[in-house]
Amino acid sequence: MALWSREALKQGAVMVAPMLLGSVIRSGDVAVRLTEVEAYEGFRDPGSHAYRGPTPRTQIMFGQAGFAYVYFSYGMHHCLNVVCGRTGTASAVLLRGGEVIDGLEVARNRRNAGRSQGHPDRDLARGPARLASALGVDLHHKGVDLCDPASIVQLEMGSPSRSRRVETGPRVGVSGPGGDGTTYPWRFWLGGDPTVSTYRAAKSRLPRSRQEH
Repeated sequence: MALWSREALKQGAVMVAPMLLGSVIRSGDVAVRLTEVEAYEGFRDPGSHAYRGPTPRTQIMFGQAGFAYVYFSYGMHHCLNVVCGRTGTASAVLLRGGEVIDGLEVARNRRNAGRSQGHPDRDLARGPARLASALGVDLHHKGVDLCDPASIVQLEMGSPSRSRRVETGPRVGVSGPGGDGTTYPWRFWLGGDPTVSTYRAAKSRLPRSRQEH
């Protein structure tokens, strides 16, 4: 399967995000077909980690398109993003959910480790933390070139099923102005797909809109 080109990813997150639906993210033996993503647009998006400019954590978002931005959320979970847009814009797409299409047993073992009862297969990559876990992605993968055929993590082109519509709405768990679904309806998913996560608004206890991304 052909990989996404860096040039195609330069269009920016809001343009790229819906086009990523149906694409495949592959790490080693495990591959996930994407069914849910969220766009984040840097300095013009109060829901983005990069809203206030570059930091050591977010510097990679200001670089070339096609690289992986991985962050550790709430001291518990890793989340995988695809850097998009032109250099300096800090545009990125959060990979929120998908269907494991290769390496099912490996993904099951990663997700079900230490559990008396395993997760249903539809839940293995349903949500950004689960997706990263199923792929075995962590902070060591931050900065990986997803467009390189020799990379340990690759982003392959694909297309959503013709029978499923692309839907859009507010992003999950984003508070403050960035959580306004009218202004930022930047979550995209394949309607009716069982691997799409349930929408949850941000909890009021979260102090910053940038906590989720």
